[in-house]
Amino acid sequence: MNVKFGPAGCCDAFFEAGNKSALEMPMWLKENELDCFEYQCGHGVRISEDAAQILGERAKQNNIALSVHAPYYISLSSVEEEKRTKSIDYILQTLNAAKHMGADRIVVHSGSCGSITRREALNLATDTLARAVVAADENGFGNIHICPETMGKVKQLGNIDEVIKLCQVDERFIPTIDFGHVNAMTLGSLKTADDFKAIFDKFANKLGVERASNMHAHFSRIEYTNAGEKKHRTLEETEYEPNFEPLAEVLADNKYSIRIICESAGTQTKDAAEMKRIMKEMSDR
Repeated sequence: MNVKFGPAGCCDAFFEAGNKSALEMPMWLKENELDCFEYQCGHGVRISEDAAQILGERAKQNNIALSVHAPYYISLSSVEEEKRTKSIDYILQTLNAAKHMGADRIVVHSGSCGSITRREALNLATDTLARAVVAADENGFGNIHICPETMGKVKQLGNIDEVIKLCQVDERFIPTIDFGHVNAMTLGSLKTADDFKAIFDKFANKLGVERASNMHAHFSRIEYTNAGEKKHRTLEETEYEPNFEPLAEVLADNKYSIRIICESAGTQTKDAAEMKRIMKEMSDR
């Protein structure tokens, strides 16, 4: 099975077991038979270069693939030039942390549409990312993938088509498909295996089979309203969607090597392990 599973950040059980910091995550994940970890810099890149290197060494020792989530307040589409310039700097800070821990990719939010049209917002975000990749190359980060993420709120920039456009800025960009976000933004469109397969097919048609087959992914059940995403839920809260089984069916029937990061609320390690179990069960049929 080429699909990797792991959590976003540290779950409640990790700290309840007596662990103190994310530097202990690689050992914890190996014990839980998981394969990857997304280090969270959502509120700023605060990890030191030395700590990042320690995390990277431990991840390598325990066969854990690393990614880094860039700050949430990045706004590629802001009408304010200063905010977009700062967003490039936040991307560079995230890339620097990723480089020191040996992470091969960073996840980036695109921002909101605000008072402008989606087309105008997309044009601004495209320009910001084009400048960011030039800066990344100049600073020696060209081997780390930038992964624009699909967003969950209706007014945010980052539906599937928009993420495809952002990924067309540079062939090294790979999409982050957050299935919970897609389901929330589209008010519950992901029901069947065919619904999930259509997403892979669209990425393959627009970005090529290789990028579609190696996408980064987030998965969790998400509560939503008519405005889109409201709150992340756990896998056990089955009154919320999407269900993982239809996605597992698609993954089992196709040769995808995607990395699935679980973003369940507080139970992300447990839920990642359960998704891996479901995936293996379907693959073994």
